[in-house]
Amino acid sequence: MRIATALLLALCGLVPLAQAQEVKGNAANGARINDTCIGCHGIPGYQASFPEVHRVPAIAGQNPQYIAAALNAYRKGERKQGSMRAIAGSLGDQDIADLAAFYATQYQPQAGGDAALPPPPPAVAELLNKGACASCHGANYSKPIDASYPKIAGQYADYLYVALKAYKTEGNAVVGRSNPIMAAQVKQFSNKELRLIADYLGSLTPEVATVAQSPFR
Repeated sequence: MRIATALLLALCGLVPLAQAQEVKGNAANGARINDTCIGCHGIPGYQASFPEVHRVPAIAGQNPQYIAAALNAYRKGERKQGSMRAIAGSLGDQDIADLAAFYATQYQPQAGGDAALPPPPPAVAELLNKGACASCHGANYSKPIDASYPKIAGQYADYLYVALKAYKTEGNAVVGRSNPIMAAQVKQFSNKELRLIADYLGSLTPEVATVAQSPFR
């Protein structure tokens, strides 16, 4: 959609004005405002305890569009997690864009990430094919077909498992994710099968990382 057309639609009330103009992120500003983020995402190995103990996701090197989409989902309540809801709710559109830009540029994967993947066990390969995981998350599970989808190769397996289960959760006021595409996929699987998928994806060469950040600035 061209900018002039988008603005016209916004003025007519057909789309929100915030969506009519693309908000461009400033990584340098994101580095200045991420004090709340580093308490979890800037500590390698840091674990959350809700809804069960798991490492918080590695987001350095993640697609900026995905980071922004995730923060917006928390802000809207489409992702139900109390701490993230509160943090995202305190952010404006420019803040979200700036943080996304910062974390996207904070880590550069090592060369060789495009090498052939180690083949999954046959049972896991069957699950991945059934879920059509590569059709959205792309080659090596790090080249999503849409920039608002995450890189998942090498992401912490315990986090992936908790996230996948969240898409199955319904009618819970404090846990769950309301993404109809992901919900349709994960509801095909038992939790045991989701664990197998998460463990395999977590074993792959990552393009995301947790980069240690000092709380003293």
